[in-house]
Amino acid sequence: MSALAKEIFKAYDIRGVVGTTLFEATAEGIGHALVDAGRARGVSAIVIGRDGRLSGPSLAAALARGIRAAGLSVIDLGAVATPLAYFAAHELGTGSCVMVTGSHNPPDYNGFKMVLAGETLYGAAIQDLRTRIEAGFTAHATQGSYKTHDIAQTYFARILGDVKLKRPMKLAIDCGNGVPGAFAPELFRRLGCEVTEMYCEVDGHFPNHHPDPAHPENLQDLIAQVKASDAELGLAFDGDGDRLGLVTKEGNIIYPDRQLLLYAEDVLKRNPGATIIYDVKSTRNLGPWITARGGVPLLWKTGHSLIKAKMKETGALLAGEMSGHTFFKERWYGFDDALYCGARLLEILSAHADPSAVLNALPDAASTPELNWKLPEGEHYAVIERLQAMPQANTFPDAERIVTIDGVRVEYKDGFGLARASNTTPVVVLRFEADNEVAFARIQDDMRQALQLALPGAVLPF
Repeated sequence: MSALAKEIFKAYDIRGVVGTTLFEATAEGIGHALVDAGRARGVSAIVIGRDGRLSGPSLAAALARGIRAAGLSVIDLGAVATPLAYFAAHELGTGSCVMVTGSHNPPDYNGFKMVLAGETLYGAAIQDLRTRIEAGFTAHATQGSYKTHDIAQTYFARILGDVKLKRPMKLAIDCGNGVPGAFAPELFRRLGCEVTEMYCEVDGHFPNHHPDPAHPENLQDLIAQVKASDAELGLAFDGDGDRLGLVTKEGNIIYPDRQLLLYAEDVLKRNPGATIIYDVKSTRNLGPWITARGGVPLLWKTGHSLIKAKMKETGALLAGEMSGHTFFKERWYGFDDALYCGARLLEILSAHADPSAVLNALPDAASTPELNWKLPEGEHYAVIERLQAMPQANTFPDAERIVTIDGVRVEYKDGFGLARASNTTPVVVLRFEADNEVAFARIQDDMRQALQLALPGAVLPF
């Protein structure tokens, strides 16, 4: 096979540029390595799915060849949103799935999100796959079987049996030509909604805008549609359907950490004392909000795999990331599913005549988007290690709390500053939240001085 590109083995998944760092032979090797890793865990079959990218069919076929050559059976879902692959692993009893997806990356990317025996692979487990591929394989004596399976109707039925809207609602849905376009409009119509479709034709060229609702520029067409029509809300999905964007009638973007306030309140009504997890990039409004409603707030590391592992460890019923991944364990399975999340959102808001008023009334705070400070490969980790090693009380004397579980999050009475090393690209991610401009300036100045100590002469993006 082509030389294995070590850099595609990321912290949470495997991801690379097709034909440059990612090849069919790579996919076949991944399939074989997964079987080797899964056999000791009792895995006998693996569900596979793919998103709408042009390279998806060939990579999924190569993945299936590798799994079967190693002796395990393949259940192929075809083109599906990522949560349908996770659901199928539960529903079909395999506990294991691989989703061939480039998520929100450019069209020439693709990759693999993997679950084995109920565990989402990340960190050392992904590096273990690389080691196994490099060591080489021997074909199994018996080839595994192959069959296709349509999971969509079972998935819809499961959600329709769980989520009930109080009244019909009118929605605009923007799928950015990602694979959720094949599923989201039908689901929400079956829930009783009137749906205006935007870019719901699955097209791996992504001809209209990039399928990433985390960036406001990708929501502008949806905002215009909601404002100009009788739609009550706008929902946007990323390229593989595990992240949700939301806009109000007035065109306000309700970012995922603010959405989590609404979901937490709802879950805690039925489950007092439940643990709710949110990541270090999220608003500081979440902690007191959850506590005031009888819940236990838990700040944790960014990364869907890390969040899922922490949910299992703590028994948390709900978790969310600033990036848009939301994880319902109450009434669902604990994986990130933007379609189900959207259904739960509408269940809450359908009880109100003016859903946008409910959303606009949620606590808010002025904040920056994610600011990315690009550095040479590996240097972003070194900078954060140096920042964490500084005497924190001297570096940030006015801080009320300093959290170092994932970078450095410095919390003040009137805001916070965050610097963390991305696990997917060589950047330091920075984010700031503050009650007013004076606080913004002070908090950013504190972080600027600290980072320039960590890397003298640094040119920062703020």
